[in-house]
Amino acid sequence: MPLLTLSGIRHEFSTRVVLDGATLGVEPGEKIGLVGRNGAGKSTLLRVITGDLTPDQGSMQLARSIRVGHLSQHPEFVPGDTLRQAAGRAFDRLHAAQAELEKVYEDMASAEGDGLERLMEKQAELDTRLEQLGGYAVDHRIDATLHGLGLEDDRFDQPVDTLSGGQKARLGLARLLLESPDLLLLDEPTNHLDILGRRWLETFLAEEFKGAVMLISHDRWLLDRVVTRIVEVEAGQVREYPGNYKAFIEQRRERKIVEGRIHSKQLDKIRSEEAYIRKYKGGQRAKQARGREARLDRFKENELSERPVELDVMSLNLPKPPRAGDVLIAVEHLAKAYGDCQLFSDLSLSLRPGDRIGVIGPNGAGKTTLIRAMLEDIESDAGTIRRSPRLSVGWFRQTQDHIDPEREVWQYLQKTMADANPNGQVREQDARDLAGAFLFSGSEMEKQVRLLSGGERARMVLAGLVASPLNLLVLDEPSNHLDIPSAERLEQSLVNYGDEKKGRGGAVFLISHDRALIEATCTTLLIFDGEGSIRVFNGRYSEWMEIERKQEAEAEAKIVADRDRAATKERAAKAKKETSKPASKKRSNAPSAHSKLSLKELEKRIEHTERRIREIDDSMMDSKVYTDGKKTRKLQQERERLSAEIEPLEFEWSCRAEDP
Repeated sequence: MPLLTLSGIRHEFSTRVVLDGATLGVEPGEKIGLVGRNGAGKSTLLRVITGDLTPDQGSMQLARSIRVGHLSQHPEFVPGDTLRQAAGRAFDRLHAAQAELEKVYEDMASAEGDGLERLMEKQAELDTRLEQLGGYAVDHRIDATLHGLGLEDDRFDQPVDTLSGGQKARLGLARLLLESPDLLLLDEPTNHLDILGRRWLETFLAEEFKGAVMLISHDRWLLDRVVTRIVEVEAGQVREYPGNYKAFIEQRRERKIVEGRIHSKQLDKIRSEEAYIRKYKGGQRAKQARGREARLDRFKENELSERPVELDVMSLNLPKPPRAGDVLIAVEHLAKAYGDCQLFSDLSLSLRPGDRIGVIGPNGAGKTTLIRAMLEDIESDAGTIRRSPRLSVGWFRQTQDHIDPEREVWQYLQKTMADANPNGQVREQDARDLAGAFLFSGSEMEKQVRLLSGGERARMVLAGLVASPLNLLVLDEPSNHLDIPSAERLEQSLVNYGDEKKGRGGAVFLISHDRALIEATCTTLLIFDGEGSIRVFNGRYSEWMEIERKQEAEAEAKIVADRDRAATKERAAKAKKETSKPASKKRSNAPSAHSKLSLKELEKRIEHTERRIREIDDSMMDSKVYTDGKKTRKLQQERERLSAEIEPLEFEWSCRAEDP
């Protein structure tokens, strides 16, 4: 049975129809990606599901007793709560069950007969409920989720009121994920996450979260690795495509081709019929012509498909970069710190024509600061910076605070174009034409900068980058507010930026958490670790990730091996201590069940048993296990059995080791 069914949803704002007959079903455990242009109606659809918006027409049905979780853009918290307390409120149901269980224990102390039996049954019921709610792994789940989303231990006792907006957004997401609803609604959940946070969320949604997910995101990398169905909202209509985002792109392209062919054939039929009607309407076949005309009218009204229309995409065609020599910017031994926080030190780097450098790392690691230091927007603490005298830089800042908020879109572009023009004069119409190429309509061109949305402002600044030839593009999170078609157009432009002839290729210095953009455009990575260290990797993002996964696996294997050896030594020492006691030194002459095993074989069995016990302990922390009462009980029984088995093994080993 579907968790959710939407049927014939129609809604309009003023005179604009946003949704027109949207029909959709969501099955348990499904991972659905909602895609479409900004303003297409994706968020409106989620608001209908949450009940925040009543549609003009249509119906919605939720399965009985399902819990719907929605990521609010402005999450609310209890005043005075610390970060940990706020996250822990996701377990209010669990805490209620724990309090109920404690009351049962109190009552059992004085109960007798049938009353005691009923309380024991209640105790068993509550134990099962606590297991299902993950009651024995709550602290671990809270820590893992907060860490995964980039919130560190030293902030756990910090009052929520002191957190930044981005930190509150991440905390709200953490609380929502910990609540484990049956249907999870996420609207741009990666907006405030760095690459590590996005990787963690991607893994959690794809592998650990068992509920259904409806996900609005411009993060193509996330959509490719999480969702199993794409729902496109376009021109008020909802269309479904099986598979991930890459599959959707191919299927959509094929659909447009087929629709175009069908429409073309229909037009051919119409033209043929109209020619017949014109030829014979006034002659001997007038009756047949009138009959055909009537049928043609019905065909146009009821059967003629709409002409497939590709939505406009901004025209981002970067001019050919001018020559600037072999080196654009060279920094040597660059350093910058704020107080006791050393962002980077002794950094040497050269930017050459044709370079495509992607800069990645945690939020606050110093990536933007590096750009500002390289472009001498701020003073560095040490080092030298050399710039080509023919260097021309286009700088897309993460924040656009340097732009006059009262200036209109066309005025901003006119000034940008004039600054790049040797004679300093640019016609208003030229600025308006440029704005139009970046999807600003007549009235939108006259909007003041302060009234622009994040996506509109991004398109305006990108338009300014094509106003003149540039040989270095410095881009700080350029795709943050762009919809997917615009982000893909930006990606294509960067890939094609400049030619590859010596001294002519344009260089790109890109800071981004957009993994798809980094992967497609950058061949070198500058990796910040958040602790003042920066390393260079020559290769694509996917190649670096593969190496990272291998190193993480090797590190984990080493930790396990070291832990195994330490545990064996500890147990051996304990066993030896026990056998050194007078009462323990007496060994029965009767052979034990393990007496035929060699000392080495005993050690192997002990290590194997200890390893399995640790595997069980780790499994008990997994949401796939602790939410399953049967699995939990089975693992608990196995652990008890193994714990009982290891004692005689250790005793035999200690006795054998004690013998001369």
